[in-house]
Amino acid sequence: MKAIGSLGFIGLGVMGEPMCANLVRKSPLPVTGTDLKREPIERLTAIGLKPADTIAGVARAADVIFLSLPSGAQVEEVCFGLGGIAAAKGRVHTVVDMSTSPVKLTRELAERMAAHGITFVDAPVARMRQAAKDGTLSIMVGGTPEVFGAVRPFLATMGTDITHCGGIGSGQVVKVLNNMVVFMTVNALAEALAIGRAAGVDGALLFDVMSKGSADSFALRTPGLKSLVPDTFPEQTFPTDYAIKDIKLALELASQGGIDAQAAKHTREMLEATSKAGYGRAYYPAMIRLIEATKV
Repeated sequence: MKAIGSLGFIGLGVMGEPMCANLVRKSPLPVTGTDLKREPIERLTAIGLKPADTIAGVARAADVIFLSLPSGAQVEEVCFGLGGIAAAKGRVHTVVDMSTSPVKLTRELAERMAAHGITFVDAPVARMRQAAKDGTLSIMVGGTPEVFGAVRPFLATMGTDITHCGGIGSGQVVKVLNNMVVFMTVNALAEALAIGRAAGVDGALLFDVMSKGSADSFALRTPGLKSLVPDTFPEQTFPTDYAIKDIKLALELASQGGIDAQAAKHTREMLEATSKAGYGRAYYPAMIRLIEATKV
């Protein structure tokens, strides 16, 4: 692994901005970053980020670049599009994709980047935006042990649970399956809450009691008690449309493995119906609105 003397960050959105802020504050190395929007660049510049106007500008300044982008399509564009990382022929030698991207695409990008002398690592994250702010994300990494060891100290500025999951793409496998299970669990919780309310039981009491038994989970304590029970589904949290993207990635993976994931398909259909009902930008537990609106 080549020496690392500078860092870069591309994608300063809902998760990327606080992640980059932690990297800037905690890393001893300079961090150069860019985004399509000026506001996050200005906020991060105020705490020490070196702003760049272009992706190529980041590639020329940084040895290792971290990506936090909405989907695999944007990751591919940033890597290989006009003015992208590969075309810049800068000093960058390692790209760490912290987005949630398709496994197959991740492995293809790694091969294509290798042809340009650039190592590509997948390191998607789990947990909410507050964890991104607090630097307590769970980060799942796919790559060689050598590369994992080299980038781990920088990932540790953004997360507390950093797991080497195996070769390239393995981090994405674990991430999409984690999200699939969470979405399915929230779907089950939404149905349980609707059933409980219809039977005359207070929703907060129901979930409080469930949290003391074998039904307890992160999904119950966070989206359950903090969103489903109070019936609040803010934007800029984890939108329904993002959840649809992620569960489709899991179903794509299931299909590639010959698995007929019926329960996951049901949750995908529920999320798609929720989006069509006008909740595409709302926090995805909004699916309960449809469940309660379709009483038979």
